[in-house]
Amino acid sequence: MAVEEQAEAASETATPAADIRLESVTKRFDDVVAVDELSLEIPHGSFFALLGPSGCGKTTTLRMIGGFEEPTAGTIYLGDRDVTGLPPYKRDVNTVFQSYALFPHLTIFDNVAFGLRRRGVKGGELNERVSEALGLVALTGLERRKPRQLSGGQQQRVALARALVNRPRVLLLDEPLGALDLKLRKQMQLELKRIQHEVGITFVHVTHDQEEAMTMADAIAVMSAGKIDQLGTPTELYESPRTPFVAGFLGISNLLAGTLEGEGAVRLSDGTAVRVPAAAGRSGDVSIGIRPEKVRLGGQEENRLAGEVRESAYIGVSTQYVVDTRAGAVTLYVQNAEAGAPSVRPGDQVTLSWSPEATFVVESQEEKEA
Repeated sequence: MAVEEQAEAASETATPAADIRLESVTKRFDDVVAVDELSLEIPHGSFFALLGPSGCGKTTTLRMIGGFEEPTAGTIYLGDRDVTGLPPYKRDVNTVFQSYALFPHLTIFDNVAFGLRRRGVKGGELNERVSEALGLVALTGLERRKPRQLSGGQQQRVALARALVNRPRVLLLDEPLGALDLKLRKQMQLELKRIQHEVGITFVHVTHDQEEAMTMADAIAVMSAGKIDQLGTPTELYESPRTPFVAGFLGISNLLAGTLEGEGAVRLSDGTAVRVPAAAGRSGDVSIGIRPEKVRLGGQEENRLAGEVRESAYIGVSTQYVVDTRAGAVTLYVQNAEAGAPSVRPGDQVTLSWSPEATFVVESQEEKEA
């Protein structure tokens, strides 16, 4: 009896299998390696983003998960099931594309019901599930309209409802907001996040838009040249990037070349010594990074650099400055919190300062580019 109780307790505390697992997945198109021995686990119920520039392999990875492309090598699991080689209709996934791919001759109800009818769902259950899906995306009452009678944002919601109505294990989102205007895109980012929390299904979202990924995702894999440069939460990636690529791709970073001098100290190229958090596993030539909003005008913080203002641009909530220092150009944002606050002009000599805790250390840019 005690053994049974222990087994029961162990099963209750066991970590559930990842919804998606990729093991050494590679995809080649002739001589081009689009995805290069990529291994990845995506936990159940997460909102996961594959982020990167065009050609980094993110869309190819998504298409392999969905069954639209076959890997050249490696294995793809959905839960504990090996789905490598299975066509899309035999995988428990649905995909929402940027183009929506709605049937123009069908009503909104029939568009959403299409997949259910192919599975033999009918009558009251069909009506109930379609109504539930349309309610989830706030389109109740529009069942009899045709896609051409809806706005772009509403059509995107129909595509989402059609994908969710089948209750897939995983929902794949291939740049789904790319066709929307900026205001609607921002609105739909919050809507998608709400819907994912409500349904609890694993969402995997491909995008090149850093702000979009950071707004919606619990975890982000930043991809470059078919590999994952860094995987983490939006906060981890922004505050503690591990490579110059990640530092530059997620927002603006000031990267200044230097050399590590003992634990927690870097000497910049102009000879200035600055304090940094412990740079675990790094030695020799490095680059330090500081986000523009963490740089101060004036010498109130421990790390300091003198320079001359080259450019200033008023952008409403803040003013952006570019300051030339002997260690390199530094961009900073100064909040316009008070009316008539004093400002500096191009040609002014200034002191910049920032906290050691606001500094991150990455490999040398020159080394990375070599």
